[in-house]
Amino acid sequence: MSTFQDQLDTIRTKPGFIAALDQSGGSTPKALLAYGVGEDEYDGDDAMFAKVHEMRTRIMTSPAFDERILGAILFENTVDRKVNGKPTSHYLWQDKKVVPFLKIDKGLADSDDGVRVMKPIPTLDALLDKAKANDVFGTKMRSVVEKASKSGIAAIVAQQFEIGHRIVAKGLVPIIEPEVDINAPDKAEAEDMLKAEIAAHLDKLSSDQVVMLKLTLPEKDNLYADFVAHPQVAKVVALSGGYPRDEANERLARQKGMIASFSRALAEGLSAKQSDAEFNETMNASIQSIFDASMT
Repeated sequence: MSTFQDQLDTIRTKPGFIAALDQSGGSTPKALLAYGVGEDEYDGDDAMFAKVHEMRTRIMTSPAFDERILGAILFENTVDRKVNGKPTSHYLWQDKKVVPFLKIDKGLADSDDGVRVMKPIPTLDALLDKAKANDVFGTKMRSVVEKASKSGIAAIVAQQFEIGHRIVAKGLVPIIEPEVDINAPDKAEAEDMLKAEIAAHLDKLSSDQVVMLKLTLPEKDNLYADFVAHPQVAKVVALSGGYPRDEANERLARQKGMIASFSRALAEGLSAKQSDAEFNETMNASIQSIFDASMT
């Protein structure tokens, strides 16, 4: 069986959730600060990325980071680095049987028509080739819905699927992520519009085109049940979106077939100052709570 097919079977059939370890550029200092590493402890981007790789390495090599983790979303800088002497993506798949994904977006454009589309990705083809060469299974790209704007949401979903088709053509599986801001004043209405737009694009996929969806935990429980059952969707995953872990888990547990892809909620409570025993115990409890919420 090919690596890709083995990874696809893992994502489709095994219990677990996806760890989002892909904070990049602007969000890295915040992630480090939450981990107890202040900006006075590093100088410049190189040192900052080295520090965050230390944090991610500690997470990935922890005994708690086990079969409950189906996949991990990585920042490009992480793919370029090593864990235990191996390229990160190879360490994850070969040593942990965790399916690697690569974050490919270059951030968000300014707000327009109630949404923030992705900035252009001029190096997309090179990035996808690098992913494929490193046994990366899929990609992740995020844009944001700020309010219920039918035209804005149509534009955001069209952009996601347009790039998604290029990713599929390279033999990778894209995670389509049009996040709905949890503070949107008309969140439920925006989610209804988003569902309709995504459904229209999914139904145009051919039988050999496979995608994943990463969506904000919805106001209406099981809103995305049709996507969970869709033959061209390998998995529907949820982002925590700024909800505290307990609330994110509670909301997720009500969504049948949807699993977590949490970032902040996964790392909540972890600290650089913890002993390995404390760190592993905290992480194990966090992973178990997210795993349990993903198994409904």
